[in-house]
This record gives sequence, C-alpha cells and structure tokens, in this order.
Amino acid sequence: MADQNISFVRHDQIPPSPPPTSAAGPVKWARENLFSGPVNTIMTLLAIFIIYRLVAGAFPWFWNGVWDADSIRECRDILTAAGKSTGACFAVLVDRWDHLLFGFKYPATEYWRPTLAFVLLLFAAAPALFYKYVPRKFLLFTALYPFIAFWLVWGGSLWVPVVILVSIIATMFAFRAVEGLDVNMRRILAGIVGLASGLGLAYLLYQGATELWFISNSVGTGGAFAAISSYLFKAASIFMFVFFIPMGIFVGYAIYDDAEGGGLVTIVTSLFVLYALLAYVLGPLSSGLNSVIPLELQAVPSRDMGGYMLCMILGVVCVSLSIPLGILLALGRQSSMPLIKGVCVVFIEFIRGVPLITLLFVANVMLAYFMPPESNFDLILRVIIMITMFSSAYIAEVIRGGLAALPKGQYEAADSLGLNYTQATRLIILPQALKISIPGIVNVAVGLFKDTTLVSVISMFDIVGMIRGPIQQSTDWISIYWEVYLFAALVFFVVCYSISQYSQWLERELRTDHR
Repeated sequence: MADQNISFVRHDQIPPSPPPTSAAGPVKWARENLFSGPVNTIMTLLAIFIIYRLVAGAFPWFWNGVWDADSIRECRDILTAAGKSTGACFAVLVDRWDHLLFGFKYPATEYWRPTLAFVLLLFAAAPALFYKYVPRKFLLFTALYPFIAFWLVWGGSLWVPVVILVSIIATMFAFRAVEGLDVNMRRILAGIVGLASGLGLAYLLYQGATELWFISNSVGTGGAFAAISSYLFKAASIFMFVFFIPMGIFVGYAIYDDAEGGGLVTIVTSLFVLYALLAYVLGPLSSGLNSVIPLELQAVPSRDMGGYMLCMILGVVCVSLSIPLGILLALGRQSSMPLIKGVCVVFIEFIRGVPLITLLFVANVMLAYFMPPESNFDLILRVIIMITMFSSAYIAEVIRGGLAALPKGQYEAADSLGLNYTQATRLIILPQALKISIPGIVNVAVGLFKDTTLVSVISMFDIVGMIRGPIQQSTDWISIYWEVYLFAALVFFVVCYSISQYSQWLERELRTDHR
C-alpha cells in the first residue's frame, strides 16, 4: 500500500483565546487585592460585614425621609401615619435652605448677588488654575474679579471698588517710577521717606505702649491669672516705651541706607502712595462720581452675612492671601539679613504656637483697644486678617521644607548664570520648591477652609452657627441634628474633595521626571 501524505498547513492564524475568567478583569483584581491571603480575606470579609451593617441601618432612615413639612413635629406625625419607625426629616433643608446658604439677615431679594459672585468665581479661577488650557488674556478678568465680587456681595456704590482699583494701578506706576530714578534722586527720596517712616513708626509704638499700659490697668485684680496678665501687659508697655525711639531711628536709617539698592525705599514709597490714595482720595472721589453717575446696589453690612456664603468668603480670600504671604515669610526666614530673618522667625513661631480660636477672640475683642476712638473696623476684615496670618505661618513652613529639599546645585546653577537673587528665586528656586510643596499647601488650604466654621464662637453665623443658633433654637426645628449637620458635611466635602483632586491633577501636570 502506497504511503499517503495527509499533512495540512493552515493559511490563516488561529485567533487567540480569551484568558480565563479567574485571570482577568474584576475577578483577577479581587483575587490579588482582596483575597490574596488568609489575613486579607478575613479583613475583607470583616469590612464587608461592617459596611453592610452601616448601610442596612442607615438606608431606611434615608429612604423614609420626609421632604415636605413645616416642623419636626409634623415630620414625626407623617412618619407615624405611614407606619414607619424611623426616617429623616429633610424638610428642614427645604424650609431653611436660604438660611443655611446665605444666613438669616441677608436680604432675600438680593440672593442673586452672592450666587452670581460664586458663578463668576469659577470663571475667574479657571485662568489661574488651568493656565495651560485657558488663554492668558482671561487673567484680566481674574484680576478684576475681587472688585466685582466685593461690589456684588457687600453692595453700595460701584465707584468704591473702581477707585480702589485705580489706586492700586497708580501705586504700580509709582513703584515703576521710583524704581527708575537715578541714585542721587533716590537718595533724596530715601531720606524723606525714611524720616517719615521713622517718625510714623515711633508714634505708633508710643501709642501702642500707651494702650498696653491702659489695658494692664483695666485687666482687673481678681485672681492670679488677672495679676499675671496685668504684669505681662505692663512689661510689654515698658519695653515699647524704651525702644520706640531707637526702633524709629533704626527703620528710618535702614530705608535711607538702602537708597543705592532701591528695593526697600521703592516698596515703602509705594505703600505711602497707596495709603494716601485710600485714606484721602477714595471717599471724596467715589462720592463725587456716584453723585454724577449713581451706580449702586443695596448695601449689606458684614453682620448680616452668614451661612455657607460666609465660609466661602473667608476660605477663598484667606487662602488667596495666605499663599503669597507664606512665600514671603519662607523666603524671609532663609534670608541672610538678621533683622528680616528674626522678624519672620518670631512671627511664624508665635502664630504656630497660638490656637486659631484665640486669634479669633483677639480679632473680635482685643483689636478694638488698639483702634482710634469711634473707629469702625469691619469684623469680617478683622477675621480675615487673623485667619490669613494663621494659615500663612503654616504655609511658610511648608514652603521652607520645599526650599530645603532643593539640592545645592540649583542655587549654584543660578549663580553661574549670573542671575541676581530676585531672578534666581522667581525663575529657578520657587517653581521647583512650590512643586514639591503642593501636597502640604493643599493640606493647609483644606484645613483652613474647614476651620472657617470656628467663627461661630465669636457670634458670626456661618453654616454651623446657623445650625446651632437660629435653626436648632427655633420652636419648629428645636431637636433637629443629623439632617442639617450631614448637609453641612456634604457641602464642605464637595469643596475639599475638589481641592484635593485638583492638587493631584496639578502634580501630574507638573511632573517633569522620567515617566
């Protein structure tokens, strides 16, 4: 029998078979991450049991929630009539949503103003936060937004923020003009500005010493704490009485001695120009313009602001101000000039050693002692100053850690390129240090935004103050707790989680190492 060739060769490739179910997809992920060993399996089952118990206990409370009622008693009557043993009374959110968001004194007809300011905030923040994807020309709106938001939220004449903006622009021109003077003219200007600064500082220190002596006599004599406080205020007053003239002479001479470099005299002169414009030009000019072209909104005093709007105002303003101030403090702490370094170190260590709630009490009570009689220093402005000081001290330490993490070769590279201190800091040092410091800065920003609720202890009705005050103390919602506090937690979580996600995205965008 002849041999027959029965071999066969395929003309096309057999398609690959899919991997087994246990080696791909969710099953593989669960095996590797949740059930990879006895310990992980036990912990996974325990976590599933705990989550199940929490969901099983909370779900009926959410599912049976009542959204239409005028009081907590009516909510309970509705639940009883429906035969339900448990259920949330979300009707308080429907009934008091305006108080939770805007406070109970802000005019209801003007709610559109803070709402519009919040919407415009998103457009104003986009050019700064997503600078790679938004044209740079939109930064002009970002620069104008603080003045627009101020007018929308506080109201009054439109010409007030317009004149403030013009004053800032005029100050920038004054800065450029002084910077461009020759050495001889700058020396003459430095002598004048140094004399005015020295006399002004000596006068302020003398007035401060007088106020401290008055406070020491007003503290009282009851108890050891009052006696110790009185002695501390007297010691501070005596110290300022002794050194108010030497400090004035030192500051005046320091400004005059910096005439050749020009940095200090330029900054101080610009501050004098800004103070003169705001103190003597703002009021008459804005009133005159408003009499010719009246552009006004209903004025709302700071005491009438509250709810979540107040938290947003404090959070946005304080974070925006504390980051540049923290950068200056961090650079000042690393300065080779003993006076600047000493001032920054004392400021940072003192602020970090004092609780924020203490600073808020100082803003509410103590600052009034240091103001001229019959002066009206806005409470929100005082709180903004204290919270900004508090957060800037922590941000300064975060940025100082970023500066310390840079290798010495970066500083040497800047020196080898012939860059001066300002150029090296702006172009080489700070961009790298800020990139390293992003997680720490975001951590401080998130903590600061949540700490704005502490203003409720000084009788400012933020969202927590509204819950603890007008809502829970009303006869309709006297024993309501979980619903309103969960709502407050939700709105804070949305903002803080958004900040966290943006920081992670920014870190990925700025990652320049090998990937």
